[in-house]
Amino acid sequence: MDQENQNSIASNITSLGGKSWTAYVPVVLLGLLLLGVLTPLASLLSIGVGVVVGICSLAVLLYQFLELKSYHLYFDDVGVWIYSGILPWKKGVAGVKWRDLDEATYTQSLGSWLFKSYSIRIGHRFTKSSEIVLSHMANGQNIVITINQHHQDLIRTSGLN
Repeated sequence: MDQENQNSIASNITSLGGKSWTAYVPVVLLGLLLLGVLTPLASLLSIGVGVVVGICSLAVLLYQFLELKSYHLYFDDVGVWIYSGILPWKKGVAGVKWRDLDEATYTQSLGSWLFKSYSIRIGHRFTKSSEIVLSHMANGQNIVITINQHHQDLIRTSGLN
């Protein structure tokens, strides 16, 4: 099954980007809380408990950081896809085929404009459950423009409906 999927992946992939630095802010704040407050408090009980809490905190923070880093949005001849996940049972690709694409949009706010970190939605024409919704995407406004432009080019040249 994996070979079938691997063989069907197009070779001309266009990378659109990943998560912005703003997605990492909650992880950093959690790290400050876990390592700066919880670990010292646990160390007051005993050094062993403090070490265990510190190691577990580092493991949680590392996992969350790597999980955010794994997000990769791209498109190929077939559609727009998001790859994410680091653990074998969490890795995967989800997407919308060009023929089923409604439109790509992004949400504007003062914060997103200042930090160039947008929430984007890549809509499916028929089902809302099949659309891609991502927050904290770096340069999301450019991603949306690129997707919509490529979709319009495909409609003009190949007669996508």
